[in-house]
Amino acid sequence: MAKRPPITNRVRELREEHGKMSQAALGEAVGVTRHTIIAIEQGRYSPSLETSFRIARLFGVGVEDVFGWEGD
Repeated sequence: MAKRPPITNRVRELREEHGKMSQAALGEAVGVTRHTIIAIEQGRYSPSLETSFRIARLFGVGVEDVFGWEGD
């Protein structure tokens, strides 16, 4: 089984705080599929830097307010 990346995120929390935005709506807004958003939220996929910035800017926060590093 593949090891999860050491990156944490608050994507689901931010979606909820912004009018309960759907995963599909977020994906469309940042240029990825709903399945990609699901994988990001579940910690199974680390988004590209470009997608990370798009997500952060959509929510009006910095990248480090969305994503964190869990590793040493």
